[in-house]
Amino acid sequence: MDATATPGPEQQPAPQGWQAPSAIERRLYEARMRGDWPTYYDLVAQADLYVVQSRTLSDAEPDTFHWHPTWSPQTRSNCLAVYTAGMLPAPVADPVFDTCDLGWFAKVWGPTKPPYLVVNPGSPCEGVLPASPDGIALWKWHDAKRQQRVGLAQYAVHTLEVGGPRQGRVAFGLAVGAQLFVQNGQFWNSLANHGQGYVREKKTLERWWGITDREGWSDVLERLLRADMVSSVWEFVLHMRHAMAQDFAGPVSTGHWREACERVIRARAEKAAQPQLTPGGVTQGRATSTATIESEVAGVQRLIGRITRYEARFRADGLLAEGAYVRSVEAWDYARASAMARWGVATRLCSVAEAESAVIRAGLLVRANYRSWADFSASYTLGRCLRFDEEEFGEWYDESLRTHRALMTDPTSPWLTIPWA
Repeated sequence: MDATATPGPEQQPAPQGWQAPSAIERRLYEARMRGDWPTYYDLVAQADLYVVQSRTLSDAEPDTFHWHPTWSPQTRSNCLAVYTAGMLPAPVADPVFDTCDLGWFAKVWGPTKPPYLVVNPGSPCEGVLPASPDGIALWKWHDAKRQQRVGLAQYAVHTLEVGGPRQGRVAFGLAVGAQLFVQNGQFWNSLANHGQGYVREKKTLERWWGITDREGWSDVLERLLRADMVSSVWEFVLHMRHAMAQDFAGPVSTGHWREACERVIRARAEKAAQPQLTPGGVTQGRATSTATIESEVAGVQRLIGRITRYEARFRADGLLAEGAYVRSVEAWDYARASAMARWGVATRLCSVAEAESAVIRAGLLVRANYRSWADFSASYTLGRCLRFDEEEFGEWYDESLRTHRALMTDPTSPWLTIPWA
């Protein structure tokens, strides 16, 4: 099927000084200027298409798509306007945006719907896609091409080139959460974030975090910034090894590490059983059962085994340098705090200014606790894998490794373009 004769706006040069907000819009503009409509359709099929929705209606009927056609002077008819990610305005309370793709539109478009779909109306990369039977068949054809290539372009670093910070404190704080956004195919530096659309972002926050209101969002954000959601047992074990490495000025054997952790657990239990002198007088100690102590020791020994095996795999895959080790997994919380700030904007639970403050805090914490992006990334990956991967080295690990490699090798990556110090 050929789209070479697809009608569209007359080819006009971009206004002087116009810069495409991102690679998405730049490629659309270049295809349009060449009159290369097959490529233009391919690009539209690959993109998330954002559609204006009423927030009131979206909250009341989150599973219903509401059609809001607008008049187009180009076609002199009603059209449905859609926007690519770089063309979105800063989020406001109402309206909101939701995402669809060209294949979905091809399935639901009917004779009562507008005669055209307009991509980025009024911009130099605008495209008018006829919704006639032949036009919709073309949409389906290009969507089928996209589905054959799903996964090929994942784990690329996408940068918002207009409207997104690329240097400075805010950019650094956004780079702290970059793994989560590279993994999802989104801009790493979009603070005024729409994410995957208002309804999807709300559902994601509720499903994964149990967050349904501003209070819940704020509570989780503060806990993440305190690194209060990372397991205290993980941190105890890692801090014990790091302290010994500093004391002995060299590597710590796994056996020595295990013995030291066991001694501390037993010493703590013994101390807790002894009477304690407090300002209020003598307080009786609390004895810990032998079974509980033995269970704690066994659990820590298993955890040390898991960590050493993960680190061995990290070194083999380039996540850790030879001889290096992970000192803390608090990075996992800090990265999620940076992302949580942006998710708050997307779901209208906070303002852009509040999100900016939070990502700056996340950045300062990361700079204070880690030595480099590579050090930070290994810490984040270990935390994520300890929580989800179950030592399967499956999807959770593979996603983390791919995003790490993208961020450590792509010339446009913030991990290569933003100074650490």
